[in-house]
Amino acid sequence: QVQLVESGGGLVQAGGSLSLSCVASMSTFRINAMGWYRQAPGKTRELVASISRDGNTNYADSVTGRFTISRDNAKNTVYLQMNSLKPEDTAVYYCNTNLPRNLWERAHWGQGTQVTVSS
Repeated sequence: QVQLVESGGGLVQAGGSLSLSCVASMSTFRINAMGWYRQAPGKTRELVASISRDGNTNYADSVTGRFTISRDNAKNTVYLQMNSLKPEDTAVYYCNTNLPRNLWERAHWGQGTQVTVSS
């Protein structure tokens, strides 16, 4: 089974930055589009950023201009640089392949990494 190990979360004040990493143990990493997702308490999971195998990126409107997704295929790792953090960015952040929404509930997820932004 694929292992997804997220790290880099923590507690930061509003306006601060964090850098998340996710190592994916999949032999097909380099050909998969990858995504960073988040789930806040009481809210549904949302896709915040995705990156194609060729490096093309997409972002949710709420993070555009503040978050940057990148990948290193040699390390099977996807990154999320988060700047100008806001309290509403508080959530558990997960990485995964860029899944169709109808597969999110059935997909295998890692443990995630907690991001807490204080006001």
